[in-house]
Amino acid sequence: MKKGTKKISLIEAIAIAVGTMIGASIFSIFGVGAQLAGKGLPVSFVISGILSLMVAYSYSKLGSRIVSNAGPIAFIRHGIGDNIITGTLAILLWISYVISIALFAKGFSGYLLPLCHIKISTISTAISEITLIAFFTLLNCFGSKAVGKMEFFIVLIKISILMIFIIFGLINIKPSFLQQSFSPQHLYGILHASVIFFLSYMGFGLITNASENMDNPKKNVPIAIYSSIIFVMIIYVCVSFVAVGNLTISELIKAKDNALAIAAKPFLGNLGFILLSLGALFSIASALNATLYGGANVAYSFAKDGELPKIFERKIWFKSTEGLYITASLGTAFVLFFNISSIASMTSIVFTLIYIVVATAHYKLVDLCGGNKALIIFNIITLSCVFCILLYFQYTTNIKTFWGSILIITFAFLTEALYRFKQKRTFKKIIIHITK
Repeated sequence: MKKGTKKISLIEAIAIAVGTMIGASIFSIFGVGAQLAGKGLPVSFVISGILSLMVAYSYSKLGSRIVSNAGPIAFIRHGIGDNIITGTLAILLWISYVISIALFAKGFSGYLLPLCHIKISTISTAISEITLIAFFTLLNCFGSKAVGKMEFFIVLIKISILMIFIIFGLINIKPSFLQQSFSPQHLYGILHASVIFFLSYMGFGLITNASENMDNPKKNVPIAIYSSIIFVMIIYVCVSFVAVGNLTISELIKAKDNALAIAAKPFLGNLGFILLSLGALFSIASALNATLYGGANVAYSFAKDGELPKIFERKIWFKSTEGLYITASLGTAFVLFFNISSIASMTSIVFTLIYIVVATAHYKLVDLCGGNKALIIFNIITLSCVFCILLYFQYTTNIKTFWGSILIITFAFLTEALYRFKQKRTFKKIIIHITK
């Protein structure tokens, strides 16, 4: 960054993370969770939130001492060095951002067109998706401060809408809708939903992807990470409690992508449907905004460290935006030419794998960055179990998604190996610069 450039404040950093997390889950995959967990949906959000706090432990310790917009990849490089595993994870992380951008654009279009009474067609959908990505790409060209300011106001609006939903919904809850079942099948569904909703907390990682652009990262990175997760967990639990308490599970499943808009009708009428639809649009837009910003930062940082081709590098921050443009262009290609519903579920596999390696890097750097070794080991074991459970659920419920996950990981590994061979790059020792 140029000297004198304003940086992202603590509140704006939290807004970026909250904007991604709420937009990625509450409005996008809520119906899927209702189908899996049923009336136990609020419990699933609590379990997935606890898993995220376990990951946050390593992120906060490492992020406060290793300041880099490469985020988790910087942690891994410092912990296990520059090797083919690090490069593979770098490519996987960047691909996950590209897929997320496409997912959010599709979700936005799905809410916008019906709300505006526009007939859904290939052309109308494509126009809305391309316009959305182009708008936020342009916004990101103005720099990190513009992103932070935009994110803060978007998050403020959608949180206000969700608070209206929560307050009026709690007043009208039907207690009979909340009666729980403790059958093995129900508990199995809660566990399944928990590992799926693990994806819904992944936005906190964008805080570390913006650490170079933050005020006082040593202090603010841990605060922003924990604050965003806890805040979002409370919102998730309250919203799911209201939704389950006002609609039957069959009605929530039938509603699919606009489940919350439908759930608002019993106590807010058609006005509630419109209000929650607008909330969904703000949420998905903020998620796209934050993810595009994080993806561009990752591409830039990888280029500086040689993890991706030089074309991704921006010589002057947000002035030569090749990395931003390539990230946005590939996201647009995904949204136009691919059905990414099953691919999106693979992002949870990618992130969980990265989380495991980040925790491993934390264990190796614990003497430099601080932390409890026993707790780190426990977190590694737990996250490894989550990874295996995710693969098991994919294998038993959608074999194509399972093999797709394997294919993506294999592709990233072979791409990194080929790139290193072609560039004649060798593994190099990392010189660790830890902030005091």
